[in-house]
Amino acid sequence: MDIDGGGLRERKKRETRIALSWATIRLTVERGLDNVRVEDIAAEVGVSTRTFSNYFATKGEAIAARHFERARSIAEQLRNRPAGEPIWTAVTEAALAGFALGAGSPETFAPDEQWLSGIRLMVAEPALQSEFAKAGAAAEAEFAAAVADRTGTDAAKDLYPRLVAATVVAAFNVVIQQWLGTEPPSSMAELLRDVFGRLAAGLPAPH
Repeated sequence: MDIDGGGLRERKKRETRIALSWATIRLTVERGLDNVRVEDIAAEVGVSTRTFSNYFATKGEAIAARHFERARSIAEQLRNRPAGEPIWTAVTEAALAGFALGAGSPETFAPDEQWLSGIRLMVAEPALQSEFAKAGAAAEAEFAAAVADRTGTDAAKDLYPRLVAATVVAAFNVVIQQWLGTEPPSSMAELLRDVFGRLAAGLPAPH
């Protein structure tokens, strides 16, 4: 059995998927969703339109895929954190690592106003809302499974992993909204530490 070859193929497929998703986001931010063709996205990555269709059914699915890929990365990081680490410390560190995924992503550089405006328009696009919702549900399932692995619980039956996962997804939504809504944009790392620090403290009321 060609285990190494199979692993390489899977990695290449994931890299292509991420590249297509990120190219779709970049072009949509620059031009608007309706002005981006699948041909443009495929050309940006250097693949055929058929290859795009092998990975995604629509442009919206490609855009939302980045949300899920980030979630999967964070879940992987969470599983690899030290076993005795408090859950919210582990989640915080996993999130910091996961949000750094992908050089040149909007989370890892200081965006200009034009870029921010494009991102705001993209996330508010009605045609994308159902795709974002599906990606969010898939992300929540990934987090629940990772938390269950860490805590020896059952993600299908126990309350704890599902509650933590739902809280993590809600926290990420707040972080992204805050990041997009402040002028100038806040540090993503500072926002993540702030939000999960509050959760770790039991979410006390502000003084």
